Amino acid sequence: MMLSITSHNLEFGRTRLDFVACGCSSNASFDRFSVRNCSKGLLRNVDGCKARKSLCHRREIGPCPVFSTKTPEVFLNEIAAGPTPVLDLTKELTKLSSISDLFEVVADDLQTLNKNLQSIVGAENPVLMSAAEQIFGAGGKRMRPALIFLVSRATAEIAGLKDLTKEHRRLAEIIEMIHTASLIHDDVLDESDLRRGKKTVHQLYGTRTAVLAGDFMFAQSSWYLANLENLEVIKLISQVIKDFASGEIKQASGLFDCDVELDKYLIKSYYKTASLIAASTKGAAIFSGVDADLIEQMYQYGKNLGLSFQIVDDILDFTQSAEQLGKPAGSDLAEGNLTAPVIFALEKETKLRNIIESEFSETGSLEEAVDIVKNCGGIERAQDLARKKAIEAIRSLQCLPSSSFKLALEQMVKFNLGRIK
Repeated sequence: MMLSITSHNLEFGRTRLDFVACGCSSNASFDRFSVRNCSKGLLRNVDGCKARKSLCHRREIGPCPVFSTKTPEVFLNEIAAGPTPVLDLTKELTKLSSISDLFEVVADDLQTLNKNLQSIVGAENPVLMSAAEQIFGAGGKRMRPALIFLVSRATAEIAGLKDLTKEHRRLAEIIEMIHTASLIHDDVLDESDLRRGKKTVHQLYGTRTAVLAGDFMFAQSSWYLANLENLEVIKLISQVIKDFASGEIKQASGLFDCDVELDKYLIKSYYKTASLIAASTKGAAIFSGVDADLIEQMYQYGKNLGLSFQIVDDILDFTQSAEQLGKPAGSDLAEGNLTAPVIFALEKETKLRNIIESEFSETGSLEEAVDIVKNCGGIERAQDLARKKAIEAIRSLQCLPSSSFKLALEQMVKFNLGRIK
């Protein structure tokens, strides 16, 4: 399977892309050339196809991809095609009991973040602050800030930094505020009663206050973002906020649409989930001051991890119990949100289309649809897709020097896949 690499000025889902072979030899040594040069920060001195060779040569990878003029839809379909390489989920994961174990190497950074989160939101409005504190206080994995800290520390060595900068830490706080604001709004749109086992903001304070609390946190994060005074990062994160809205609109306009294609699903998943993760990892690399090729690889890592994460979540909606999910199994399907397992199942079972298009009007029809998805290969094909994205994410880490931070980034990808074992 070919490795997905874009030049640093191409944005996923917004640029016309294509694969064409550049004639790179798949037998070249990756470790001898790429890691040595990347760890010394020398990729900026290698241009054209040579630069791409330094990033993607491995014995198991075919011709180096270069991009041209196909649409994002075609690009996504081509990534989804082909056999799935094997990814060993057992190595280095035996001692990990939870996601917090993955982030142990940045535990001090996360502790500082937790102390700062509530104070950074501000205290202009006690009601809005109380609403924000409700969801901050509910805990959460802090996955996005943790990824920022991991990428920051993994790239700091390359750039010659002895510690994280204040910009790295502020970026982590901004990203978590944006993520939290999106959760508050999502709970309103989804009419969810619980978030992480606690009542949602709109349940406690009403829909009006919840919407205002989310708006307030978006605005506050934008203020801190502007004060970073880095135009590239400002544009990057601002696009994420736009992507959130685009993702919700795409989802709302495509409910119960049995003609939805896999590429449209992936683009929507990018907008709703992967965009923020990709911006987090890319922004961290930007503030480390590494060159553009490495910044792009950190973007690709975040993008593919985010897509894999969303696909796994969509699989779990069918495979976990209501107690594990905190909501009934098949809830997305019941609401008309057709995810990867359903899209694959629709290709094999015509009866499923009739059930979905009826919007589950008959008693027991939702349960029947869930059974069809489980029994006709939809789950397995979605698992294959999640693995492909995971492999692409790990490949993007290859030009980082070995460190506990790089290892944790790799383990994060494997841990995510391990949720569907």
